Amino acid sequence: MGTEGARALLERAGRLTLQTGNLLNWGCLRKKCPATPSEEVRDCIQKTLTEWSSKIRQDQNQETLEVLECTVAQAIEKINPEERDELKVSAKLFIVGSNSSSIRDAVDLACSALGVAQLDSVIIAPPPVEDGSNLSLEYLQPYWKELENLVQNKKIVAIGTSDLDKTLLEQLYLWAQVKPSSNQVNLASCCVMPPDLTAFAKECDIQLLTHNDPKELLCEASFQEVLQESIQNVKANKWIPLWLLRYSVIVKSRGIIKSKGYIIQAKRSAS
Repeated sequence: MGTEGARALLERAGRLTLQTGNLLNWGCLRKKCPATPSEEVRDCIQKTLTEWSSKIRQDQNQETLEVLECTVAQAIEKINPEERDELKVSAKLFIVGSNSSSIRDAVDLACSALGVAQLDSVIIAPPPVEDGSNLSLEYLQPYWKELENLVQNKKIVAIGTSDLDKTLLEQLYLWAQVKPSSNQVNLASCCVMPPDLTAFAKECDIQLLTHNDPKELLCEASFQEVLQESIQNVKANKWIPLWLLRYSVIVKSRGIIKSKGYIIQAKRSAS
């Protein structure tokens, strides 16, 4: 049935949730070292879609599902409850084309995928602002409030930010009920941590981390392109990515990555 069945399902679904499972279980990706985080995401989406579509049967072709689950069954790996205390489960959430309400969906799906009750930390990448606008506290507030609710509901232990300068980080810190525990700094934009940011972070016990993610890890055009490449003749331009969550499970005592994966949600536009 393959891509024909996948295309039929995609033409009837309203949403698509794509889960890569543990990438360390993917032999083909182990051998390959993507040059950039964006290339890794594209590779993962393409391989998941290709694998998923190849296993669709004739009887599934007739199904109509509001939310279509696209996963590679053999790569899914839940955490053993007996090992939970020995592991740190972290996530970074990239909002692509949706609002703050999608944060809860992303966290719930991550917890479900890993078989855990809560995530130890979630870092949010600044949602894209309109051209000509600057990132502001007012713009960040609804997203941070949603994260705070999840902390209060014990779905997340600690929350952090990414790419905030000292001024914006200080504004967020002073306003927030649940203070940011960390702030990621992109080493491509600064080889040395800004002294004012370092001093403020030290004073307020905010951990400064580094990352090499681009400003847009997955844009709408890139998602549609990889969807088109993976499933022939699909109406890819109808599909808009909402958010992308990257998670990692680290063994605390040894600092090694036990599991890493992506969860992506997209919606089909009615027009």
